[in-house]
Amino acid sequence: MKGNVVVGQSGGPTAVINSSVAGVYAAAKKLGVNKVYGMVHGIEGFLEDKICDLDEYLADEAGIELLKRTPSAFLGSCRFKMPKIEGHEDVYEKVFEIMEKHDIECLFYCGGNDSMDTVKMLSDYAAAHNKSQRFVGVPKTIDNDLPITDHCPGYGSAAKYIATSMKEIIRDNASFGAQKPIVCIVEIMGRNAGWLTAAAALSRGSDCEGPDAIYLPEKVFDMDAFMEKVKELAAKKSSVVIAVSEGVHIADGRYVCELGREVAVDAFGHKQMSGTAVMLAQKVAEETGLKTRAIEFSTLQRAATHLASLTDINEAFQVGHDAVVAANEGKTGMMITLDRNGDDPYQCGTSAYDIHAIANVERKVPDEWITADGTNLTDDYVKYARPLIMGELLPLYVNGTPRHLVRK
Repeated sequence: MKGNVVVGQSGGPTAVINSSVAGVYAAAKKLGVNKVYGMVHGIEGFLEDKICDLDEYLADEAGIELLKRTPSAFLGSCRFKMPKIEGHEDVYEKVFEIMEKHDIECLFYCGGNDSMDTVKMLSDYAAAHNKSQRFVGVPKTIDNDLPITDHCPGYGSAAKYIATSMKEIIRDNASFGAQKPIVCIVEIMGRNAGWLTAAAALSRGSDCEGPDAIYLPEKVFDMDAFMEKVKELAAKKSSVVIAVSEGVHIADGRYVCELGREVAVDAFGHKQMSGTAVMLAQKVAEETGLKTRAIEFSTLQRAATHLASLTDINEAFQVGHDAVVAANEGKTGMMITLDRNGDDPYQCGTSAYDIHAIANVERKVPDEWITADGTNLTDDYVKYARPLIMGELLPLYVNGTPRHLVRK
């Protein structure tokens, strides 16, 4: 590559998305790229010519190591939806105008489904208008719902946080159930794909029985069957812990969290999920008289770098690194995928795959990994997910709390 490059971050952050930025930077510098720019708040900021020079933060190896331990999106994220090309050519021309202004040859975008759509449209526009700039997607999503790739950077760390927190909640809930059963309902992110909620199954082990039930959006949620399950469990146990995806929905398609109320909608038309656990806990309390509590992990599950998986950190760095290698080979309109080569020991490589087969396609938890009654995960899921949560990278503590790299 003779020109400069730029990397951006988009959508919900993860505990390891910054490792991908570090990977892009390291590979580009190794290849002799002069400037590695960062978009400030993704493509939305880039359209306003908001960029930063990453040399200011990462020229020293210590900066890269600190960035790997920094949560959220170091460069700033956005939820900006690029318009359709037809009728909005001026928006796309603006992107190329800014790229030419800064002699940017390649653009790397870290994100999930909607972000890969941005990569697709930019590369399509470049091809249709004979422009030389290249565009490569760097996968990122705790939802683990991108197709083709075996898994997504960000998922392993979120799964590790969920599994760890579930073990702690199970121990805590069991402490107070001597006189009367306590039902604890834990709400985990996941609109249409239940990968995150499935991770609650990873809490199972010799020291923990795991949650008593796990409900994913892949299966229609039957309120009556749920209530019967709770009553059955409470008749046998003093402590009941249930994991439920925020996106579980009833037979008519409505999300449980929107029953009896309206929910907000974001820029992409997605309903804002929240309140599923509270709603279910209230219903259980009203119908059974049992003591209940509702816990919502919310943003904690995507921001916990203190519990990040070392495997996840390394793979996030690798996909960023290999995106640059792919662009240097002349590839564009691609996303880097993680390709599992073995489980014992776990091995995973990468490849570049056509973005058109990935953008706007949502991968869900396979039916065969969900138990027949729809309330738990099989051992096949555990075998798939366990390697992704292995290893730790300790934070760098200063004055008792983790030190993070902060953009000026």
